[in-house]
Amino acid sequence: MPSATPWSKPNTHSRPIAIIGAGTMGRRIAMMWLAAGYNVILCEKQTSNHEPALRYIKSNVEQQAAKLGTKPGTGRFTTSMEEAVEGAWMVIEAVPEIIEMKIDIIGQLDRLAPADCIIATNSSSLRSSQMLVNTKRNYRICNGHYYMPPEQLYFELMSCGETDPEIFPFLMEKAAAAGFKPVHAKSESTGLVFNRIWAGIKRECLSVLSEGITNAATIDEMFKSWFQANKGPCHMMDTVGLDTVYNIETVYARELHTDPRPKDWLKTTYVDKGNLGAKTGKGLLG
Repeated sequence: MPSATPWSKPNTHSRPIAIIGAGTMGRRIAMMWLAAGYNVILCEKQTSNHEPALRYIKSNVEQQAAKLGTKPGTGRFTTSMEEAVEGAWMVIEAVPEIIEMKIDIIGQLDRLAPADCIIATNSSSLRSSQMLVNTKRNYRICNGHYYMPPEQLYFELMSCGETDPEIFPFLMEKAAAAGFKPVHAKSESTGLVFNRIWAGIKRECLSVLSEGITNAATIDEMFKSWFQANKGPCHMMDTVGLDTVYNIETVYARELHTDPRPKDWLKTTYVDKGNLGAKTGKGLLG
């Protein structure tokens, strides 16, 4: 049941968006909201991630803003979560797909963020309802999952079970104006709308590879031909990061009782060896 605590719409013009995590997804999400004219604070404790994130944002933000006809907002980095969320109208958690880490961070955000601040986890497989262990103001917590902007613009929203229903039309309107394609998942799911479909495709591709039936290039070539796609599933897994793929598949195996063998093969053959795809220069496609 939704919380009895009312949520009021925050002022999105004078307040920033905070993003926790400046990895592959965090920097992309930041770039999109910056391009739409919002001020963004990226909170990343690993300072080694600051420069790569800044390079990515600088090389993409003007082009994206031109598509929207907007003037980019201002962005900055911090290593302090408290500093990042102070005054924010929305906080986006974009850390690795590890439930213990997300529970800890969502708990901190709930304690630190203003009462009207939306707290959205970018998790693609974990439900936000699983992250409410240390929270009190659950009415403003939800899933807000992005894919790989700016190439893929879908943005999926899902309730934690207590999210104020008024948050969804509000955030969908803001996201659409920022260039995203918002979708509302109407019931709780381990994995949102497309993720449930995509998970099956990934798992079968990994099964085919683990059994030595063919190689990644052939899978992608056939997939692109059949579905008239620009990219194949192995290319997409390499782009996301094979460590991320493994973490997500671990959640599905645990919660949906899917076959664990493909993700175990991925771990021993690639992840344990540090071959994570595009981020390391070596992955399923070599």
